[in-house]
Amino acid sequence: MRGRRVVVVGDAMLDRYLIGDTERISPEAPVPVVSVTERRLALGGAANVAANVAALGGQAKLVAVVGADRDGEALRGELGRLGIDDRFLLALPDRPTTTKTRVVARGQQVVRIDEEDAGELAAETAARLAAPGHRGHRPGRRGAARGLRQGRAPPRVIAATMQAAAARAAHRGGSQVPFLLRVSRRDGVQAQPAGARRGDPGIDLSSARALVEAVGRLQVENLLLTLGAGGMVLVNRDAAVPPHLIESEAREVYDVSGAGDTVTAWVGTALAAKATPIEAAEVANIAAGVEVAKRGVATVSPAEVLAAHRGA
Repeated sequence: MRGRRVVVVGDAMLDRYLIGDTERISPEAPVPVVSVTERRLALGGAANVAANVAALGGQAKLVAVVGADRDGEALRGELGRLGIDDRFLLALPDRPTTTKTRVVARGQQVVRIDEEDAGELAAETAARLAAPGHRGHRPGRRGAARGLRQGRAPPRVIAATMQAAAARAAHRGGSQVPFLLRVSRRDGVQAQPAGARRGDPGIDLSSARALVEAVGRLQVENLLLTLGAGGMVLVNRDAAVPPHLIESEAREVYDVSGAGDTVTAWVGTALAAKATPIEAAEVANIAAGVEVAKRGVATVSPAEVLAAHRGA
């Protein structure tokens, strides 16, 4: 997995932590007063996926939109600190950088403040994100990167990413691209196949048969359903292949923030390194077990995964 070039396409976020202590209730309202003693920034969403790719030794390129604002510059600064290429970020003057501010007192999150524009991207902006030249996905380019998608990317961007990956594979000898969708149990009921109409039902998670049918509807070869403390289930589109249950590796859960980002990064980079879907899911499960034992959104290194595996 080390050295693999990976493009991450999706929602880039900036996580801000205000950490302090509280000893009294505000006289203005029945809420605690937090005296801030520490401020910390971290990457979230697709930016955190890119950070995890970099932490495991991959070369991450992030394709996303940010605002033309201070938070956007702060996000670029965090990317630069980690050595992640930010040339493929689009700065939009009419859209704020998605920011999540968490106020933490005595080790507990008191409140989270979200600043974002949840509306869909304009068609022109989505087209710019999807443009192969913008991502460096020209099929004939030597060493072109493989793509991951995280968050609410528009369908046309998702489709363009998949088409670019397939075109690159065809140019390099006709190898198959193992398209895999990673989705949490919560988001799975809202997952939609290409061409779905607004209001159509999401995927049915009630049985193994329903999961196999969902994989076909979503037009992917594999579905990785993350179940939190219940581990993961890898489902193949071939009904003859039984769903593969992977039990959770978490020994101590401190904070589940960012666990899905870690899984996405490790699965995608492992697939880029020719792992099978089961191998990729297994190693990502170990990485997720390491991540949830850390405070806040965090990355996971290969050394940590190896240590967790050997200590199992």
